[in-house]
Amino acid sequence: MNDFTPGLAGVVAFETEIAEPDKEGGELRYRGVNIEDLVGNVPFEQVWGLLVDESLQPGLPYSHVELEHRTGGHISDLQMQLAALSGEWKLGQFIDIDDEEAKEDLRRLSSAALSIVAQSARGADLPPVDRDVVAQGQTAAERFLLEWRGEADPKHVKAIDTYWICTAEHGLNASTFTARIVASTGADAGAALSSAVGALSGPLHGGAPARVLPMLDAVAESGDAEKWVAEALARGERIMGFGHRVYRAEDPRSRVLKRVAKELGSPRVAVAEELEQVAHEAIAKKSPSHSWTNVEYWSAVVLDVAEVPPPLAPAMFACSRTAGWSAHILEQKRLGVLVRPSAKYVGPGARSLQEV
Repeated sequence: MNDFTPGLAGVVAFETEIAEPDKEGGELRYRGVNIEDLVGNVPFEQVWGLLVDESLQPGLPYSHVELEHRTGGHISDLQMQLAALSGEWKLGQFIDIDDEEAKEDLRRLSSAALSIVAQSARGADLPPVDRDVVAQGQTAAERFLLEWRGEADPKHVKAIDTYWICTAEHGLNASTFTARIVASTGADAGAALSSAVGALSGPLHGGAPARVLPMLDAVAESGDAEKWVAEALARGERIMGFGHRVYRAEDPRSRVLKRVAKELGSPRVAVAEELEQVAHEAIAKKSPSHSWTNVEYWSAVVLDVAEVPPPLAPAMFACSRTAGWSAHILEQKRLGVLVRPSAKYVGPGARSLQEV
């Protein structure tokens, strides 16, 4: 009970039936289904249903929610609005409502998240897209693009749908743990989801893709990937998009995203593959298990196909992760246990006020 593990790495806090990452890099399964069987066969909204409802139907609807206040940042727009909707919709706290009501609250908020991020991406300077135009979209990704831009290029739709499916769920990461902690207190769905968004905003979690494209641009400009990597490592810089706490080999999500980036004809594939190979070899000399690209690396390339600007990447991640968060929040609600880890005190011993 007194053992200390920094960051709780490797500590088992929950049992889950939601996702199973293969640590050797072979597969990532959502409730037993390989994500490679999902991408291109079912849209994101049905994957949301698989994770949350344990069924592809009814899935996640796409509904408009007015973004009334803007913060100047996409991820903070989403966090603020989700928290505000708890009060506006008078959501019940988990301790007072049944599982079905909780699920519907999470469904409404997850759907709202897509609309909020689309409006935040469009900005306040442009008039909103007519709702009848948005309603013409056949999938959540298509309606998202219509609400954002008023048009939906099929390549952009495929890129976003693929990205959302690949990043919908991945076990007990920082944001999911945060969502479960808040849910364990008996709070409402808006509190749990908005807290998860806050945890996702950091560059070591959801913000990493936003830093990959500038890195690829720098490598392309240098014209020498090997030299660029050597100099970056010599300066002690972190090469974004490499290494993962779970996988000790190739991240299966990276494999899927790389394939789709090629299918969509991304002009960045060549430099991305070159940097991937050079950086893998360089990092492997010091840390073989952290030398493979992770989901953020090829996510950045796929999102670039859809012309998603890097600052929007964390909010795009949050849109997809509403699925995993919602599933874990429901699982935590059913567990009904308050999350309360311990801290080991290592400060000064007893002393008088005069000694301070």
